[in-house]
Amino acid sequence: MNGMHDMGGLQCFGPVLPETDEPVFHAQWEKRALALTLAMGATGQWNIDLSRSARESLPGYLGSSYYEIWLRALEVLVLERALALADEVQTGIMTSPPKPVARVLRPQDVAASLAKGSATARPALTPARFGPGDRVRANNMHPAGHTRLPRYVRGHVGTIVLVHGAHIFADAHASRPTAPFDDNAHWLYTVVFDARELWGPQAEATAQVSVDAWEPYLQAAA
Repeated sequence: MNGMHDMGGLQCFGPVLPETDEPVFHAQWEKRALALTLAMGATGQWNIDLSRSARESLPGYLGSSYYEIWLRALEVLVLERALALADEVQTGIMTSPPKPVARVLRPQDVAASLAKGSATARPALTPARFGPGDRVRANNMHPAGHTRLPRYVRGHVGTIVLVHGAHIFADAHASRPTAPFDDNAHWLYTVVFDARELWGPQAEATAQVSVDAWEPYLQAAA
């Protein structure tokens, strides 16, 4: 979707001001927001791309902090799947029996679960369409649902520099709200775009941007 989160290349937002010695968390509640997000994600009620889609779809996205976005999106996901009632979310008091879930992330399993991660690589079902050195054009698309193709590269030409194998396609992975999810994989590439191709002759002549893009995002450049 063309959401407000897709801010690459946009103007009038001012400079990026890195925070010196920035702490991991700015407040205690942010730790809890992260813990809740991890614990609920482990239940298998949604996947990482559905959670990203929920965050990107929030009204008032630009006015919220990083973990505010995580927490508000988690509320949306929980309510959509009837894992909690609206009044329970508001008060923090459980008034109805808990809904059974497939998995529960227990405290003693957190470290191992984070270290293991969740692999997205899958066996390739078809040969790769592109290889290093191929010139490709990113599709000029404006999908209604979730996508990982940045808006600022759409319609522009770049060069394949890496082939990462086949990985779960984020757009399809976020297209089903409940399990079983669409785990079909597509070839994933790193595409390098010249800054002047993206932003015109006023851009730095030597600057480049690298984007990881799935094969359905790309077409051979004429």
